[in-house]
Amino acid sequence: MLLQLVFVLLAIIIGARIGGIGLGILGGFGLAILTFIFGLQPTAPPIDVMLMIMAVIAGASCMEAAGGLNLMVEWAEKLLRKNPSKITILSPLVTYFFTFIAGTGHVAYSVLPVISEVATETKIRPERPLGIAVIASQQAITASPISAATVALLGMLAGYNISLMDILLISIPCTLIGVLAGAFYSLRVGVELEDDPNYQRRLAKGELFNNKTVGKKAENHKNALLSIIIFITATVGIVLFGSIESIRPEFKQQDGTIVQMGMSHIIEILMLSAAALILLLTKTNGSKAAKGSIFSAGMQAVIAIFGIAWMGDTFIAGNMAELKGSIEDIVTQMPWLFGLALFVMSILLFSQAATIRALLPLGIALGISPYMLIALFPAVNGYFFIPNYPTVVAAINFDRTGTTHIGKYILNHSFMMPGLIATIVSVGLGLLVIQFI
Repeated sequence: MLLQLVFVLLAIIIGARIGGIGLGILGGFGLAILTFIFGLQPTAPPIDVMLMIMAVIAGASCMEAAGGLNLMVEWAEKLLRKNPSKITILSPLVTYFFTFIAGTGHVAYSVLPVISEVATETKIRPERPLGIAVIASQQAITASPISAATVALLGMLAGYNISLMDILLISIPCTLIGVLAGAFYSLRVGVELEDDPNYQRRLAKGELFNNKTVGKKAENHKNALLSIIIFITATVGIVLFGSIESIRPEFKQQDGTIVQMGMSHIIEILMLSAAALILLLTKTNGSKAAKGSIFSAGMQAVIAIFGIAWMGDTFIAGNMAELKGSIEDIVTQMPWLFGLALFVMSILLFSQAATIRALLPLGIALGISPYMLIALFPAVNGYFFIPNYPTVVAAINFDRTGTTHIGKYILNHSFMMPGLIATIVSVGLGLLVIQFI
């Protein structure tokens, strides 16, 4: 088993270094080694999860193509410019909301330049709002009803009579409070901007002028607003169907039994319908949706889940007896330690959804309560730990003052403390909340 684990970790590490679709492809290569060399029987690929994510990507991509994302950025810019002194608190709320609606943290790219610009103009250290804004965009993944990670968690806990609302009632308030805790910490991060030597040096060299980032405006506000309304309506529909089983469609089979429509089909149908309505009613070209940032990031996530989750499932299923025997006693006594495993795995996988798909089967097999697993859900937001995730790198590059940075020792970067605080508070609150359920 140990040698198999080495190959699995190598596939993850090399795939993460390659970036893009490399993670999923190396996962497939690792699966080939497990299957053809070590003789493990491959499990079923995560088809349902992949199809649900692809449907969500289709809807969000069409909303972006119709100008919905640009319109939301305009709203965010107006909010931040009207309240510049509160930017460190407002910025993470903005990126949290963006991710919550779109289901992907990559939408933060569009608002990070605005945050940096407003902070610089008002002489607020950009590191403060940018650091926690990136963390908020990650935390919201585990609160969004349509994110790949939430969809994967819901699907894997379906056998425990867990509804989407059960997950959201815990994850939304806990992650939101965790983000606010990180934001309040960020208020005092570093020296004031005008006292920062790096900023003073760039100012003296004239590097901070004539370099403003101007956000792209929505070309047609009516169509952009309509796309947002359609997408949010579909999202609300998913939450309702996921929370109230009695309203889900039922079908009579040939043998007379009644079968209720599953949430995977409901998510796929509603999101594809939303995508279709957006294209039809706003007269948006479908090929434009496939060229946007959401489509690119989303499809990378699908391929990552395809390869990595399939490899992880196969490894865990093939070694379940040994894995259970070695850690069952420890996890049974201290189930919160499984959260630490989720955190570490997310650092390696750079994907909350892939982490859930890879590790949750083990947590279920160990007999961990489904509510405990929901409470530990925000622990999958650990990929800020090593500062090479795209949104982290983007935030550093957007900060023209140089205050958002990677430290001399790599891990002492601008996102470490806000990320740790947000994650620990979110998980801690979740563990507290489930005591009353």
